[in-house]
Amino acid sequence: MRIAIRDALYRTSRKPFQWGGLQGYPQLQVIAESLQELCNADPDNRYWRQLSCQVERTVEKNRAIATQLSEAHQWLLRIAACLRYPPQDGPDQVVNGQQVAQEMEQLLQDFQPDPKRQRPQRALRSRLQYLWNSYGEQLLPCYDIPGLPPDNLQLEAFFNRLRRHQRRISGRKSTRELNRLGHYQALFSAESEVELLDHLRQVPFETYLDQRQKVNQAEEPHRFLHGLHPDPGNTLKKLVTKWITQEFASYRNPCEVEPKDLCSV
Repeated sequence: MRIAIRDALYRTSRKPFQWGGLQGYPQLQVIAESLQELCNADPDNRYWRQLSCQVERTVEKNRAIATQLSEAHQWLLRIAACLRYPPQDGPDQVVNGQQVAQEMEQLLQDFQPDPKRQRPQRALRSRLQYLWNSYGEQLLPCYDIPGLPPDNLQLEAFFNRLRRHQRRISGRKSTRELNRLGHYQALFSAESEVELLDHLRQVPFETYLDQRQKVNQAEEPHRFLHGLHPDPGNTLKKLVTKWITQEFASYRNPCEVEPKDLCSV
């Protein structure tokens, strides 16, 4: 339970459309409900009562800011929809730069948060206005030129994989060698599924199973968090049920003699 609380308070995320705070706050609410269930199951447990009070106080204290962040996140999704990002193929996605510019100007007019009561929305709106004025004209050609992506994330991810591979095989931080040999390493990438399977079959099956077992052992401490993030309700419910079962099972002594047996003795 402490691990779940710590994970909710320090939840981080690097993706722009997934905010760690918004993911951690519902998780903290589920934890508060689970702690209340533990308090009801064991009213005399002082530890559960203190922990439940602290979590409830944290949830109530951050309820307003969590609501405002959720509203700001919805505006962020509207901005992404206006820019047709991430790009998708289809008849509805065929637009030109002039149409996107008009929709963005209309969105900026509709997005007028209260500067005193809606601070997250105000910060998002201010940053959006600055970025659109600074880089909007450079972004619009990607809607008019067929095949031009709106970002270079895939290309950067490919070169980052090459850099990580170079650091792993050389043991050095510098990746200057990629300037001369990077195009050769790009040729080593599998171009078809058949080619990839041929490379995989070169590894003995026993070796694969041995390495897979080591990976499972290394991931064992993190499986609780992996189950907690997508479905905190069921994960914590199973944890609470397991604790209640073990706690009440410890109260019963298997060597305890029934009253009727004492009378017979």
